[in-house]
Amino acid sequence: MVDVSDKDTTRRVAVARAVVRMTPRTAGLVAAGDAPKGDVIGVARIAGIQAAKRTHELIPLCHQLPLAFVGVEATIDEPAGTIELRAEARTTARTGVEMEALTAASVAALTIYDMVKGVERGVSIERVELIEKSGGRSGTWQRTDG
Repeated sequence: MVDVSDKDTTRRVAVARAVVRMTPRTAGLVAAGDAPKGDVIGVARIAGIQAAKRTHELIPLCHQLPLAFVGVEATIDEPAGTIELRAEARTTARTGVEMEALTAASVAALTIYDMVKGVERGVSIERVELIEKSGGRSGTWQRTDG
C-alpha cells in the first residue's frame, strides 16, 4: 500500500463512465421498466453505490476512504441500444477516489448485464473509463477524447 501520510487532506472528486450495449429492443424494455427482473436502472444504481463503498475490499492495496457521496446516473439511448452510466465519488482525504468511481460504474454495468441476460445474451460492456478527477497534488484532470 502506498504511504499517503505526508499528503494533504483535500476535497477529491472523480467521475467515471461505462457504456452497456444491447439491442434497441432490450434497451426499450429497460427504459420502460419491463425487464423480467424489474427496475434495472434502480438496482444498478444501488449496486454501483454499494460497490464504491467496498472498493478497498475488492482492489488489492486500495486505501479505505470515508466517502462523502457516491452517485450513479444512467442515460438510455433506446435507438442506439446503449445505456451510459456515470458514477461520481467524493471524499475529503489524502488520496483520490478514482477507483471508487470506476468500481461503481463497472458494477452498475455488470448489474445491468445480469438483469437483462435472460432477454439478450449478447450484451457488452464498453468504455469503462475515468472522465474527470479533481483534488490532490495533481489537481484537475478531464478526458478530452470523448
